[in-house]
Amino acid sequence: MRIAVIDCGTNTFNLLVVDLKKTSFESVHSSKIPVKLGEGGINNSYINAMPFQRGVDALISFKKQINSLNVSQTHAYATSAIRDAKNGIEFKDKVFKESGINLNIIDGNKEADLIYKGNKLAVHLTNSPSLIMDIGGGSTEFIIGNDKEIFWKKSYRLGAARLLEKFKPSDPIISDEINQINTYLLEQLSELTEAVQKYKPCELIGSSGAFDSVVEMIQSELNGEPFIKTKTEYIVENKDYYHISENVIVSTLQQRRNMKGLVEMRVDMIVVSCLLINFVLKNCRINNMRVSTYSLKEGALQEIMQNNNVSE
Repeated sequence: MRIAVIDCGTNTFNLLVVDLKKTSFESVHSSKIPVKLGEGGINNSYINAMPFQRGVDALISFKKQINSLNVSQTHAYATSAIRDAKNGIEFKDKVFKESGINLNIIDGNKEADLIYKGNKLAVHLTNSPSLIMDIGGGSTEFIIGNDKEIFWKKSYRLGAARLLEKFKPSDPIISDEINQINTYLLEQLSELTEAVQKYKPCELIGSSGAFDSVVEMIQSELNGEPFIKTKTEYIVENKDYYHISENVIVSTLQQRRNMKGLVEMRVDMIVVSCLLINFVLKNCRINNMRVSTYSLKEGALQEIMQNNNVSE
């Protein structure tokens, strides 16, 4: 069975087309379109006219790709920017009218569940708890779990686009602004701190997105492990991460555009993403990090396989 999964994130819409096997899937096609759905309106819970149209156009483009690949089923998921927007249902209706794609608007708990399932497919979890972190544009999900179960999870409205619009940092960001963001994170993430103290995760697992860029920048700048499509799990040394993070935080937007391994769609948001990661590593006193290249899309595929009881 050939399946298409669409993840409508706040910054980027992602399409993944796979052939489902009995207990696995084989990738046939993937593409992504930067839509910046939260541009100018995310903290007002509204999708402004230009990003609204970019989002609709992206899904029309995906539909053409899906039709050309003879897909049997399409599953589309909408997350923070759409679920929080006053005109989110209007966006869903417009997408269905223009493309025939039916968006499933999921809440933060469901998003965290799918992220856990995706990461569990990508990385070798053990009996010891791990803290999984997924930085989106509109929300950031945290999940504490092991190879068998989730112990705690929460979706926070602390995505990179949301933080960027709230604090509007200078270029480059100054120390007072960093302090303001860290104070805000300390206030907002008190439940996470309590959960970490209770379950004592042994590592941070960064889920795709900004963490992929970290791996690519380590590879480019520090001759780290090459980033290749078939590999789903990377070990990141904290010293290497902090080297990249420090370079990112002191840089200007133009300097980031010239950084090897950093794709254009992340140059504006990577600073606040690094501040988020720094806060979690230091505040939760975590010394080990891995990166998973899987996230919501792959978790959704796992759930689809389970629900459909797919056979060869």
